[in-house]
Amino acid sequence: MNPSNDDVLILGGGVIGLSCALFLLEQGRSVRILEKDTAGGATSHGNCGTITPSHALPLAAPGMIGKALKYMAQADAPFYIKPSTDRSLLEWLLRFSLRCNARDQHRSALAKAALLNASRTLLEQLIARHGLDCGFETTGEMYVCKTREGLDALAQELPLLAECGVAAELLDADTLAAREPALLPGMAGGIYFPNDAHFRPDAFCAALAQTVRALGGIIEEHCEVLALASDGDRITHVETANGRRQGGQVLVALAAWSPAMVRNLDLALPIQPGKGYSISYSLPPIVPKTPLVLTERSVCVTSWADGYRLGSTMEFAGFDDSLNVKRLDALERGARDYLKAPVGEHVVSRWYGWRPMTYDDLPILGKSPKHRNLFLATGHGMLGMSMSAITGQLLAAQMTGRETAIDLAPYSVSRF
Repeated sequence: MNPSNDDVLILGGGVIGLSCALFLLEQGRSVRILEKDTAGGATSHGNCGTITPSHALPLAAPGMIGKALKYMAQADAPFYIKPSTDRSLLEWLLRFSLRCNARDQHRSALAKAALLNASRTLLEQLIARHGLDCGFETTGEMYVCKTREGLDALAQELPLLAECGVAAELLDADTLAAREPALLPGMAGGIYFPNDAHFRPDAFCAALAQTVRALGGIIEEHCEVLALASDGDRITHVETANGRRQGGQVLVALAAWSPAMVRNLDLALPIQPGKGYSISYSLPPIVPKTPLVLTERSVCVTSWADGYRLGSTMEFAGFDDSLNVKRLDALERGARDYLKAPVGEHVVSRWYGWRPMTYDDLPILGKSPKHRNLFLATGHGMLGMSMSAITGQLLAAQMTGRETAIDLAPYSVSRF
């Protein structure tokens, strides 16, 4: 194949790359996505598909260090750090620990919420505008607490969430039981977030890819990117397993693999792969009315018309590609503590994927400080689906020389 010469080359065909492609195409740019496997088939595939402004608070929070130390002895803990001598991980953990304070939590929460709230609105508009068939539902999300201690801890977060513009309703035990018949009796209470939403993540990515192609975008699947070549402050071309590709601008949207791609450019991205798991089932006889977060066990529960999924956990173990049975079993055990019908009769799939985690829990968005035609859209952590639409809009605006709807300074790679 001859070298391409497109306006924009996008490296990575996950939800972020696809979303950026769509907004760029709407601005009249020619776009080529280079994807190692299939579009939307990696980290974008097996998550719980929740759209969650409610997740505005960062992972680094007061008290998190104590929790992490306690979890070190539990291989199935919801937050687990595998003992390691990897220097990049140790540096990341140090910087993460230094942010476990109220001031940094507040700063990150406001910056996350700006993206989450804007993206929630934009996603609904995008789905309607292009008729994306992805099972989108605006039923909200429920955090369920089995213990009074858990409910009190969540309630303490509500003032900061309110400052972030996140609506919430505190539910006592009786109200929770009446609202959600799928729960076992004896729950302490919960919090309902009415502005959260959900869809099938695989269907959303498939619909995005179809729309990108319909608008003239090219998605080259099974095209592994090997290296970026530069001359001074400009990326000249991209080397792939299928030959050389050229574009006026290059956008790196490779999730947890982004740091390795730009390392030879003397560009350091402090991203660690945070491994998450999910199990998908046939529909149980009783399914929740809304997505649930089972708070004390950190398990997310989502159901669709044709499926049901348990997911979550956060494991820092590098790119360990084993399917840890202990982590999967922990999802089912957690669900059994809360739900009348915790699993479906048939297991459809067991999945894991690596989330691109920054230590301040904010994505890296915008132009490279060292290259005039290189742009970054990565580091979205657990919220790639939730932040996908606003990421596409912001990057498309910057790459076409327009003013961005949100100031990109808090998300610039220069903050590191």
